[in-house]
Amino acid sequence: MIIHLKEDTSAKDANKIAEETEGKLIFNDQNKLIVTSSKKKTIDQNIKKYISSTHILDSDIQLSSRDYIKETRTVNINNFEIGGNTNNTLMITGPCSIESREQIRQSANLLKKLKLTTLRAGCFKPRTSPYSFQGLGLDGLKMLSDIRDEYGFNIISEVKDASHVEDVINYTDIIQIGAKAMYDHGILRETGQQNKPVLLKRGFGSNLQEFVQAAEFILSEGNQNVILCERGIRTFETKTRFTLDLCGVSFLKEYTNLPIILDTSHAMGYSYGVPDLTRACVAMGIDGLLIESHPNPSVAKSDASQQLNFKEFEEMFSSLIPVCKSVNRNLI
Repeated sequence: MIIHLKEDTSAKDANKIAEETEGKLIFNDQNKLIVTSSKKKTIDQNIKKYISSTHILDSDIQLSSRDYIKETRTVNINNFEIGGNTNNTLMITGPCSIESREQIRQSANLLKKLKLTTLRAGCFKPRTSPYSFQGLGLDGLKMLSDIRDEYGFNIISEVKDASHVEDVINYTDIIQIGAKAMYDHGILRETGQQNKPVLLKRGFGSNLQEFVQAAEFILSEGNQNVILCERGIRTFETKTRFTLDLCGVSFLKEYTNLPIILDTSHAMGYSYGVPDLTRACVAMGIDGLLIESHPNPSVAKSDASQQLNFKEFEEMFSSLIPVCKSVNRNLI
């Protein structure tokens, strides 16, 4: 249940009601509300005088439910918006990992050439093997910040664990929570206690209920700028890296109010399939794409097989424009 408190409710009374209802209090300039377990369907008579409205939901997908907010939430990313009524499809691209200043500058020049807005690169890499490249860490974030200052791009990079959440918040414009960190409540709560956009990736072994409830942790801390990212789930198939769940994307579009971005690079795992898969995603009218591109993928220090070289990326990008137009989307 979501309980909206009256505007004149004091913080003291709000905290008391939250305690009585065993609910989560969100009390700031934008919101005065309490979210309880969806199992709670009634409220005591003595607190009704503080309540302006209640919303009873069937599951703990609550703040992100279209039964609560009908329209897709609008997320502001500095100089533009996605979600809401914008019809914008955001193209995020860049290498899996930042490896050097020269490499990331080449990627920045590609974005500048195509008039794109948002550069991605990992600095803290949650690798499967402890012997693989683990990223440049804080030095990488500082390089990305320098590129932002020079080119004016928005920067997105990944949080690997709670030890560097603050650094990623300080140096980026969009905070990415990767698939392996989806269940990390420390990350979810800390990113929820600030207002920068958070892109939450679905864990490759997580069902849709678990995925969206992870987003609820962020929303319930007060940050309303949450973006869902489908990046493929692990199935019985072995010829692709993962299986991109477009059926799940249809569910998310129908039942949640959060913008949706698709990562075809991690889903496919091989560059040859990324363009076709990306065109299919755009045709669904989604809010954004996350595509890995690299000046020379053959020498990439991480995920070399799935990254497009610049020529491949440009060809794919050109092919997406008419698909976007066919579903009334603007590729930005």
